[in-house]
Amino acid sequence: MRPMSDPARIVSLYRYPVKGLSGEKLKSVLLEPDATFPADRAFAIENGRSGFDPAVPSWQPKIKFLCLMRNAKLAALETLYDDASGILAVMKDGVPMVEASLKTEAGRSAIEYFFQDFMRGETRGPVKVLEAPGHSFSDVAAKVAHIVNLETVEDLAATIKKEVHPLRFRANIYLTGWKPWSEFELIGKTIRVGGVDMKITKRVVRCAATEVNPSTAERDIDIPEAIWRKTGETDLGIYARAVTAGKIAEGDKAEILG
Repeated sequence: MRPMSDPARIVSLYRYPVKGLSGEKLKSVLLEPDATFPADRAFAIENGRSGFDPAVPSWQPKIKFLCLMRNAKLAALETLYDDASGILAVMKDGVPMVEASLKTEAGRSAIEYFFQDFMRGETRGPVKVLEAPGHSFSDVAAKVAHIVNLETVEDLAATIKKEVHPLRFRANIYLTGWKPWSEFELIGKTIRVGGVDMKITKRVVRCAATEVNPSTAERDIDIPEAIWRKTGETDLGIYARAVTAGKIAEGDKAEILG
């Protein structure tokens, strides 16, 4: 199966400043080569000692941090992060829970205190806000963007006869215009997304995080199993590495260069 010859279009863009917490919708984003979306997964909340060293940052598996794969109740929180001040605002059902700067020791302590209490019963030790300049707490070591084809999500939903909220997949770029599942044929190819050329590097293997409904914070659909029953694998979505600098915005075309 090949993607449609007509260009796909970007429907929405998201970043996730704190790993495991809610995403922020963006109108546009400036990308640099071999870089993630700015501030995407820039912070993580350590769940007990992880061995992460901010002085020598290295990739760590998600289970060392608070994450939706293990901690579904995180989806009940709404968060906003301000780049200039470093202030993270955390709300639940529209009610402010905590607001503090991740750039100060006192602010980080306030955030840690909140999550230590909120996640009571699911922590493996003290929680701690982690950050290292230039490091991203992504699910993969490579600095890439995560793309999801909405046609694929709709096809999966039709197969299981249930609504599948696209934000279950926590992608950076959601687009439409390619045939369902055809994005896998682009592995190794280059696409032009808005003003950025991106090389498609690999498929995204889905985990239990996708079981969590972002609207209810409940595990209500076994998404990996549903994908496996549909395709014989558990992949949905692709990773793409920026190879040029440029701007991406809602409504931009995504063209296949070859």
